[in-house]
Amino acid sequence: MARMEPAPLTHHDSVLVRATPDEVYTLVSDVTRTGEWSPVCAECWWDAGEGPEVGARFTGRNVTPDRTWETRSEVVAADPGRAFAWSVGPGRVRWGYLMEPADGGTLLTETWEFTAAGQRYFEERFGPAAPQEVAARRRAAHEGIPVTLAAIKRILES
Repeated sequence: MARMEPAPLTHHDSVLVRATPDEVYTLVSDVTRTGEWSPVCAECWWDAGEGPEVGARFTGRNVTPDRTWETRSEVVAADPGRAFAWSVGPGRVRWGYLMEPADGGTLLTETWEFTAAGQRYFEERFGPAAPQEVAARRRAAHEGIPVTLAAIKRILES
C-alpha cells in the first residue's frame, strides 16, 4: 500500500507596524538581530560573511528550557520592502515575513510552513515519537509568531 504524503502544516499572523515596508524589511532581514525578537532563536550569524540575498546561508542557535541546538538555513526570498524568507534544513521548515503598505505603516505578516519533507525527516529521526515532536513544533509556531510580531513592532516603533 502506498504511503500518503503528509500535507504541509502552515500558520501565519499579522500586525500593523508604524514604519515603512523598507524599514521593516531592513530589520527583519538582519538575521543577526533575531535574538531581539524571537522567543526561541537566541542568535543568528551569517555564514562566511554572507548577507540577506537569495542563496545566502546562516546559522541560528535556538534555546528552550529543554535544550539548545543550532540550525542551518538558506535565504529563499529577499525582496526589499516586500518579503524575506528562509528555509531551515534547508527544505524542512520555511519561515518568512511579508510586508505590505497599510494605513500609514506596514502590515507585517510572519509565515511558517512545516513541509512534507520536514515531517518525513521527523518520522525518520524520532520514529514513534514523531507525532508528538511535530505537534510541539506546531504549538511553538502558533505561540511564538504573535510574540515575535509584538517584539518587532515594539522595536520598530520605539
